[in-house]
Amino acid sequence: MISLLLPLLERVGLIILLANLLMISPFYKKVMYERDTLHAQLVLIGTFSVFAIISNFTGVVVSESIQFDQGGLVVLSNHSSIANTRTLTIGMSGLIGGPFVGFFVGLISGTVRWLQGGSAPYTYFISSMLIGFSSGLLGRVSLKKKRYPKIWQGSLCGALMEVIQMLCIFIFLPNKEQAISLIQTIAVPMVLVNALGTGIFLSIVLGTLKQEESTKAVQTHDVLELANTTLPYFRQGLTEESATQTALQIKKIMRVSAVSVTNRYRILAHVGAGSDHHIPTKEIITDLSKEVLKTGKLHVVRTKEAIGCSDPNCPLAAAIVVPLFVKGQVVGTFKLYFTNADDLTYVEEQLAEGLGEIFSSQIELGEMDNEQRLLKDAEIKSLQAQVNPHFLFNAINTISAMIRIDSEKARHLLLQLGHYFRANLNGTRNNVIPIAEELSHLQAYLAIEQARFPNRYHITIDVPDTLMKAEIPPFVIQILVENALKHAFAGRKQDNQVLVQASLNETGELLLQVKDNGQGIPQEKLAKLGKEVVSSSKGTGSALENLNRRLLSLFGEKAQLVIHSDETGSVFAMTIPLKLKEDANESRNYR
Repeated sequence: MISLLLPLLERVGLIILLANLLMISPFYKKVMYERDTLHAQLVLIGTFSVFAIISNFTGVVVSESIQFDQGGLVVLSNHSSIANTRTLTIGMSGLIGGPFVGFFVGLISGTVRWLQGGSAPYTYFISSMLIGFSSGLLGRVSLKKKRYPKIWQGSLCGALMEVIQMLCIFIFLPNKEQAISLIQTIAVPMVLVNALGTGIFLSIVLGTLKQEESTKAVQTHDVLELANTTLPYFRQGLTEESATQTALQIKKIMRVSAVSVTNRYRILAHVGAGSDHHIPTKEIITDLSKEVLKTGKLHVVRTKEAIGCSDPNCPLAAAIVVPLFVKGQVVGTFKLYFTNADDLTYVEEQLAEGLGEIFSSQIELGEMDNEQRLLKDAEIKSLQAQVNPHFLFNAINTISAMIRIDSEKARHLLLQLGHYFRANLNGTRNNVIPIAEELSHLQAYLAIEQARFPNRYHITIDVPDTLMKAEIPPFVIQILVENALKHAFAGRKQDNQVLVQASLNETGELLLQVKDNGQGIPQEKLAKLGKEVVSSSKGTGSALENLNRRLLSLFGEKAQLVIHSDETGSVFAMTIPLKLKEDANESRNYR
């Protein structure tokens, strides 16, 4: 017995060594985490089948003679048998992968053993099938509970599987004396070796996964710290400043070579390796990022070619690219880069995905806060306009003077003033309204202004009937027209033209423009308009800044206010996704 036990222990050592080498691989760690998926089970079938075949060919021959056929396959004489670790590998396959894996590993291993020949070789085919299926049934319990068997449970299973092997030998071997003799020779060593080997194999798997879990726990702590640290930045929105601060914090806490954040069009921040050519404000340069923005799915790559950087000297060798979402739409990406592909493990993938969800939530919450604040600002400004003594004084004075000259017109102006205030109130309750409603509000405002300054301004409205239901933020046209009347025609009493125009651009989006033929905007103010408060003697200077922030909040960077100006006049333009309000009332043509 001792003479058989030692060689068998040597064979078990070979299998254990191979198992240890596999569990070092990030690929097999991921397979062990996802062992209930079809892909993982196919990998397990292939791996354990190779282990079982190795066991067949490295077994200890208990026989009179051994030969090789012309193909090099081991062929045993009719009275020969092999004591090997096949049962160990088949049993482990079932314990880890369940009945599906155990059955097919048993089928493959048993077939190879049958082809080797020996005394009643079909016996080992049958036992291999039974062992694979039986261990799989035991493994299914742990699969359902999403955990692995304990080491003692694995050892007990290994011993039981060898007992099944011995029973098959006794039942199916024709020569019962030979069967009993063989069982007496190999039973105790093989039961002991199988139990020990299964326990050691399982301990390697459990130890590796436990180490991964410990690492994951540490990194989860880092993620929570990151979430807390980055919250103030991403709540400001996806900007260069917030992206840079976030990237610095991630690079500081996580074990990565570089961190990058982009919006849909350009790099907002890049910290770490590759900073010489992954430059903020540049357009996105990697094919990988473009693919993630297009599909909205997380991508993991482990080669420089897969990253798709156009710089041949780029040191980045692996990457995780996570899409960032706001209201279900991809607004940018968050990327972790590695100069050594081996540093990218399954744990990093899971953490990156979790971080992406956290950052998306932070950005979306920031957008919601910003929308609420902007809506509140609009409401406050609207209420201020309602009680603005100067505005009311001018309007009442105009109507009062008109009563003596043209009472019907005075009545019309009074109705327009009421309509103007009512539209202000309605506009504060909605993020968007149809163009028709906005033009109605504008007409009420213009009726009062043109009554004060007859024939000073000529306003042309060019909006097709088909776009009257297009939804836009409230007050946008009125604010831009009011801005033109106040600032574009200083001291000029005639030939003051303002054009309000709506059309579809080449991509089918709504292009809204307000043009004037005024004196133009000084260059020092032009660069600031819409981005910050610009002081003015005729107002607070915050209207355009507030308008632009509302556009960015609702529709993103593409919708921001674009201003062109020279000595011949100014053009204020914005591009808004086309959305028609289904229940909007039909409105008259304002041309």
